[in-house]
Amino acid sequence: MTEQHSHQFERGTDGPKVIVVGVDGSESSLRAAAYAGGLARRQRALLAVVYVQPVMAAGAALGVPVAETTDEIAEDLVRYIREATERVRGIFEVRWEFHTFRGDPFNGLVQ
Repeated sequence: MTEQHSHQFERGTDGPKVIVVGVDGSESSLRAAAYAGGLARRQRALLAVVYVQPVMAAGAALGVPVAETTDEIAEDLVRYIREATERVRGIFEVRWEFHTFRGDPFNGLVQ
């Protein structure tokens, strides 16, 4: 075998190592997470699920407990994701992590 042939394409080994998906609890974001989960499974990649907790200075000024509310949303999303992964255990195996940050969505997803 020549050196030119020693580095041939191998199916399933050239994809991404990590797939990032943002969720906010909406139906469309959960659909995006399901799609990303399928990609992660097929690529054998880590699925990084990210919820960016909004910082709402105006809501805080009005006395709304914004931090507590967004923490509850993050906890609910983690619970929902864990339940979904348990339902498909043994059928679909996906490695995943959940991350949450405060701030604007772009910087949270980049982080």
